[in-house]
Amino acid sequence: MKLYPEETQDTTQSNQGEEKPREFLKGELRWYAVQVASGCEKRVKANLTQRIQTLDVADKIFKIEIPHTPAVRLRKDGSRQHSEEKVFPGYVLVQMRLNWIEEQKKWTIDDEAWQVVKSTPHVINFVGAEQKRRYGRGRGHVKPLPLSPSEVERVFKRAQEQDPMLKVTVAEGDHITVLSGPFKEFEGDVIEVSPERGKLKALLSIFGRDTPVELEFNQVEKHK
Repeated sequence: MKLYPEETQDTTQSNQGEEKPREFLKGELRWYAVQVASGCEKRVKANLTQRIQTLDVADKIFKIEIPHTPAVRLRKDGSRQHSEEKVFPGYVLVQMRLNWIEEQKKWTIDDEAWQVVKSTPHVINFVGAEQKRRYGRGRGHVKPLPLSPSEVERVFKRAQEQDPMLKVTVAEGDHITVLSGPFKEFEGDVIEVSPERGKLKALLSIFGRDTPVELEFNQVEKHK
């Protein structure tokens, strides 16, 4: 997902094969990416949903989404816990209505709606083009830019079609102790992890030699 589209308008092919800006329709809805504090995506969605109703901007801000894919976490006892994995941690997608600004001859989001989103706790900023300050130093104003329809389709398609991802707590280089099986209480270092198979390989010292041994995830415990 390209979070910084270069244009605010989609393009269509002309008869000469060149791209030209597509005119937005009146009241068209567009998706915007909003950067939020790490781990606060759900909190931002809940707060913003409440603020939309309280501040009466439901006709300007329509949806808040946190695209995610299914995941499976493997517990120490071998059981599997189903969970969700964020597609883009630290970002929330917000669908807003475009308005035509006659004085500036351009489409943009409503100032009131922009302020509602921007002032929501744990929101950092819209994703867009940074406007440099005319005087002094420091960061300028960020002009929100909508995601293109193709980007939005790609994001949600990825979230819907991806197979569940197996999440494990061990990685190559971790020092582990074997909890069960013929190598119980042996220690070693992980050299390979295969989440799709639910197994790993570790070098265990057997008869004074480092020997690669394949183990189940639920057979080992990682040293802290």
